[in-house]
Amino acid sequence: MGKENIGLTLKVWRQKNEADKGHFETYKLSEVSTHASFLEMIDVLNEQLIVEGKDPVAFDHDCREGICGMCSMYINGRAHGPQSATTTCQLHMRHFNDGETITIEPWRAAPFPVIKDLTVDRSAFDQIMAAGGYVSVNTGNAPDGNAMPIPKEDADEAFNAAACIGCGACVAACKNASAMLFVSAKVSQYALLPQGQPERKERVLKMVAKMDELGFGNCTNTGACEAECPKGISITNIARLNREFLSASLTPGH
Repeated sequence: MGKENIGLTLKVWRQKNEADKGHFETYKLSEVSTHASFLEMIDVLNEQLIVEGKDPVAFDHDCREGICGMCSMYINGRAHGPQSATTTCQLHMRHFNDGETITIEPWRAAPFPVIKDLTVDRSAFDQIMAAGGYVSVNTGNAPDGNAMPIPKEDADEAFNAAACIGCGACVAACKNASAMLFVSAKVSQYALLPQGQPERKERVLKMVAKMDELGFGNCTNTGACEAECPKGISITNIARLNREFLSASLTPGH
């Protein structure tokens, strides 16, 4: 059996605000449970810092169940850490060794400015969604589940695209800080379903225009986004986005 507790050296990025240059600070933790999650380990660090009268490390978190996409940070040079298809909150300390040094940084992308320490402003994603990532429907009772038949293959692909939690790992992992995987997932989930058809062409044009306006880079097909996505969103969605965009661009009146 492995150790129940391990000692760690943490190199954590500290930055007071967006204007601050920022720097790494080194901390020691002597008793970290291997059963703890990565965020629980940071909780332990912050408790130690507070006892010492120091400023705790600011980091994003909410559900801690791999759903909300808030726990965005680079761990030893990888978005969300060393485990594939895993958010930071689902990463456990048993995947690290006793005495190991762990480097923790915020996302590095111009459209995601640092608010403080490991917390970045990802509201750029909200702006992209507000530009067209929605379906306009009349309110009222929910329609019957069988009222609108959808081929299973389309339903499955739409569901897989909708699994995107908007964490921003794709942007952080991309050398160009491209948001194409995120935008393509949101465009795909609607383009594949009947409910998304009325605004299909307008949606893709507006979302891509907003993405470009906010300063996200271009996609050069390195595949880093797919490799680091904790939900395994496929880059085939980017191909669909390109087709949707071309079709909409060639349609008169758009």
